[in-house]
Amino acid sequence: MAASPASVTRRKPEEIMRLERLGSMHQSRLSFMRILLRNLATEKWQIHQTLFDIDQSGVGRAVYTCQGPKRSYSLIAFAHEIPAEKRSDRVIAEAWDATFCLFDGIPLPEDIDRLEKNVPLQESGRITETELCLSRANRSVRLWNYVVESLASGQQPKIDQIQKVGYLMRTTAVYGSGKFGAADREILSDRSEMKAPFQAEMLTVYLIRNFVLDLVQHMANEIGGRKTVDLAPQVARQLGIGNSTGLGMAPFIINHPVLFNNWMVAREEAIARVRSIKFASEAKVLLFSKALKLSHKSIATWTSEHPVQRKKLGALHKDIKYLTEYINGFNWNQAQAWDQLFIWAKESLSIEGQEWLNSLILEPHAELVDSLEATLADNSNNAFCIDGSRPVGDIRSIIEKVYSWALEIDWSKSESSAHTWYTSEEKLEPRLGERFTEKLEPYERPLAPGRDAVLAYNDLRKRDKNEPIATFLLEHPEHRHALRRAQICNRTDYGEIQDNTIAANLFPVDMLRAKLSFFGATHFDPRSDRWVRITMFNGAPYPSELAAHYDDLWIYQGV
Repeated sequence: MAASPASVTRRKPEEIMRLERLGSMHQSRLSFMRILLRNLATEKWQIHQTLFDIDQSGVGRAVYTCQGPKRSYSLIAFAHEIPAEKRSDRVIAEAWDATFCLFDGIPLPEDIDRLEKNVPLQESGRITETELCLSRANRSVRLWNYVVESLASGQQPKIDQIQKVGYLMRTTAVYGSGKFGAADREILSDRSEMKAPFQAEMLTVYLIRNFVLDLVQHMANEIGGRKTVDLAPQVARQLGIGNSTGLGMAPFIINHPVLFNNWMVAREEAIARVRSIKFASEAKVLLFSKALKLSHKSIATWTSEHPVQRKKLGALHKDIKYLTEYINGFNWNQAQAWDQLFIWAKESLSIEGQEWLNSLILEPHAELVDSLEATLADNSNNAFCIDGSRPVGDIRSIIEKVYSWALEIDWSKSESSAHTWYTSEEKLEPRLGERFTEKLEPYERPLAPGRDAVLAYNDLRKRDKNEPIATFLLEHPEHRHALRRAQICNRTDYGEIQDNTIAANLFPVDMLRAKLSFFGATHFDPRSDRWVRITMFNGAPYPSELAAHYDDLWIYQGV
């Protein structure tokens, strides 16, 4: 990306690439869910239910086709009836209330028959290049039953009961990018509607939300008959799709340094552009104030039992109150008012509050922010090759630059390397073990870039600075991955997390939240340090509403 034309530059990597800050990030205009809906609305995509063959017990299949200017995509849904003891959010589960795939185009009956034999099996089944995503979901049983019973009895469910959960189903996986035979990312990368990251996955979840609404209404109709009422639109809007995400997502931002760099550069560039505005217009201030009020109301519904998140939420509630009071007397007529607000927040608010405000100040500035979505993807298909001709001295300098923070850590201390990342044999999913109590080192995955860079650096210091790095690697092939990564991250500003990912005090949920914030997730609710529940598309318009006036502040209206 070209250097920012803004007078205010992007924040430095050493400030923002710390896990504490990454784990405090919020959705923004550049989040993938919002990009998806903005484009669906702008391009007037039409979404229709083309099949709904569900019986009175809630078992069957359905198809939802999304038709755009050039292409169509179809969600194929299979609803199941499973015993309570088989309902689990864990990756080792083998049965779900519903399973799904996103089909490239409009499926024929034989396509649906083929997929019905495979999609309900998830990892045990196989799909083809005509399928873009594979997913599954479970009911939030208490809320599901409550909504069905309310509608069947002729009553609308109470909003406060809806808000306690926020979704009727939660997905436990949304697989794409070639997993289990699905289409590779390269197949989609040149399609305008799929250029931003994870658009196929976001479309899958959005269509699942529509299916869930139809299914719960169908079940209520089966029970209540004529006395059943339709779920009111204002109530339905409060229902998103839940998601349970574990450690499987955590290594992603480590394993994709260029892609994650692109996300962070776009976000930081957007913030810098807004901070550089010479004078804040009245219209922009009014829109910001509206977003602030809506966000305050939305965050008031967030709950968590985890002590870390409860503390962060408590600080955020105080920050919101403090900011609201400060704004009342704020001089919007001063030069670079948005930058002055940013500076005040940095000095006055918690890290959680700062990143929340950084997202909010982007809201009124679509003309400065939204074009950056074109820079988010990494479509390079060429594997990065180590430049073996570079001298040892150059590589040492790169490590000193990129990993200065890691060189300051005392890696001889047990707390500095307390954890081990490995892959489970049963599900081939990332796991985090205890280095000094579990014999896992032979299975360790290279997910501690800081430590590995320092190990390589210590051996490089023993060599002549003019020696080609290729010669060094012939004798020390164990350092290939670290030196390759160092050369990659030397080309990025934000490619590397500047924190110890195997430390005793590691809170892996910080990595989950960083990625999920770019998805557009809300209602972060860690259930341990290793998995989190969130809500997606809470407050979003349904397909039938997209054609009407589109309000991009829907993300704050799921309250």
